[in-house]
Formats: sequence, C-alpha cells, structure tokens
Amino acid sequence: MTRRRMTLRRLRELAETGTPLVMVTAYDYASGRVAERAGVDIVLVGDSGAQVVLGHPDTTSVTLDEMLTLSKAVRRALQTPLLLCDLPFGSTELSDEQAVATSIRFVHEAGAEAVKIEGANPARLSRLRAIVEAGIPVVGHVGLTPQTATALGGLRAQGRTSDEAVRVARDALAVQEAGAFMLVIEAVPADVVDEIRRALRIPVIGIGAGAADGQVLVQHDLLGITEGRAPVFVKRYAALGDAMVEGVEAYAREVREGVFPADEHTYPAAADAATAVREFIDGL
Repeated sequence: MTRRRMTLRRLRELAETGTPLVMVTAYDYASGRVAERAGVDIVLVGDSGAQVVLGHPDTTSVTLDEMLTLSKAVRRALQTPLLLCDLPFGSTELSDEQAVATSIRFVHEAGAEAVKIEGANPARLSRLRAIVEAGIPVVGHVGLTPQTATALGGLRAQGRTSDEAVRVARDALAVQEAGAFMLVIEAVPADVVDEIRRALRIPVIGIGAGAADGQVLVQHDLLGITEGRAPVFVKRYAALGDAMVEGVEAYAREVREGVFPADEHTYPAAADAATAVREFIDGL
C-alpha cells in the first residue's frame, strides 16, 4: 500500500477528524528508515540526539552543526513522514535574526519542513513569530522544556500545582497566538492538558501529557536501546539494547573460538589462484 506524503494540511485534517498523530524521533539514516517503514506521521530530529546518539551529558551540549548533520542523514531516509527539526540551544538565543538564519539552514541544508522551538517567555515568542513571518512552519514546546530545565527545577513534571498549571496554560496560548501550527506539551498531568486543549485551535502532541492529539517518544527509549531508567512516560515496546549486546557478545565469542568465519562466509577462488600467489611469494 502506497502512503501519501505527509503535509501540514493533512496533519490538521487528521487532527480535526480525531485521528491520533504519531511522532517519533530519529537521528541517523538507520533510525529514519525505521520510522519510514513503520509509517509514522512526523519524524522529529530532536536535540535528545545529543544524549542518545552523540553521548553528550544533556541536550544543551549539542551544536548546530551536529544537529544539521543528524537532520541531513534522517532526511535521506524519509519519503512520506513530515520532517521536524529541533532548534538547538545557542542557535536562537541571541536575536530574532539568528533564529531565522538558523531555521533557514535547517530548511535549505537538511530539508526540514518545520522547526521546533522550546519555551514561551517574551524572547522565545519573539523568535517564534520571526520564524513564522519568514515563512517557516514552527512547532512550539511547553511544560517541561529540557533546554531550560535548570530554571524549572530540573527534569521534573510541570503543571502539578495550580500556579504551575496556569503558567503552562498561559504559555500554550501564547505560543499558539505567536503563530505555531502545533504544540508539544511535555510532562504535564493529563487532566491539566485536557483543560488547556479546550482553549487551543492547534493540535497538541503529548509526551507524558495524556492522550492529546498525538504522541511523541524517543525512538531509542521505546525500543529499549537506551540504558538506565526511562522516564515514567516511556513505554518500552522492545528490548533491542539487550539483544544488540547479546549479538555482539556471540560474535566476539565465535571469533575467539575460531568458529567464525566458517567456509560459508568466505569467497571461492579458481583452483589455481592460491597456487599462483604461493609461487609469486616464493619467488620474491
């Protein structure tokens, strides 16, 4: 069955008809192909790639050039999902002009169809508006915003008190009014998100935020590739990390025991090929 290429218009149509939207992260050609073959709607090249792919300690450590490299690899893997790219920390903070220039690079160099920007303070809203005015679709991100998690008290759920819940609601509405076509809400209680959604005209993608209009998870988390304890909102659908280790351990064992490579893993040659090389070597 041939799938239609995802567009902003089709995403809105799906959300309006109550069809849940599926977003997943990818960071290279291989994970992009997994997302493509699985038939997801949106692929996010998230700055979470800083940790799960590049080994950085946090999302703020990834550079713009690193994000562009990851995004270009994913773009080469995709045919039907919409490609969304995170704007990394440090690539938009200085000015609206910097934010627009960064977004243009993602469109021109990586083939991004939209970009995502975290936060809803006055500066972030100004950046968002500027990018939209430049003609680039933007997804907002409120609730837990990992790039500024220190100011929020760390990587913890938001909106659990009345004051926090109202702040998240205010942020969501502000992002919508600034021109975002979609909103990610992260780590906010589901009943709070349900109330916020009643006032929104744009789709909400949840991550630890209840059902919403769709969901996003880090691909390496849901496949069980990442090590350590997963966030409470992650459901692991596979244990590929363990399977990968077991496979490499089996390979190492067979190499050390002389079991691999076996005859079936070698190339045949003409009957006299080895003899010819022996005579050549002996004649040196």
